[in-house]
Amino acid sequence: MCQYCGCRAVPLIRDYIAEHDDVLDLLDSALRAIAVDDLDRAVAGVHEAREALTRHWAGEENGIFTVMAARDDEYARYVAPLVEEHRELEHFLAHVDLSVKQGQADLRTAFEELKEHISKEEDGLFPASLTALDGDDWNTSMAAWQDAHPSERMLSD
Repeated sequence: MCQYCGCRAVPLIRDYIAEHDDVLDLLDSALRAIAVDDLDRAVAGVHEAREALTRHWAGEENGIFTVMAARDDEYARYVAPLVEEHRELEHFLAHVDLSVKQGQADLRTAFEELKEHISKEEDGLFPASLTALDGDDWNTSMAAWQDAHPSERMLSD
């Protein structure tokens, strides 16, 4: 992920990136639990990651994805596969069976694919949002984040 465009200074983007980091940590912890045959801890980590992603995706899809897609057809074409990847991972996390080796291997693959997905957001869509969105778009995006996280507040500076 880049450190030069300034998008991390935008509270909404900063929080999305923090959520990405948190989910990657949860899934990494689940994979480490699998490595020591602690399947209960692995299942709990996957469940927690899925819950966090459900909120995260609702905020993204109803906010920044929607306003970016409305700005330009090129952004709409960029966002559409990201949403599809959300649905695929959502389905996978809801149904993965970590008690079998194939499920464990599939989780490793999904973890790597999620890192690639996050890169598309953090290195593509988020920096583009800095110049594409206006104040109303940012307000819409932040309201969508808050709707998806009703009991939370954005990170403090």
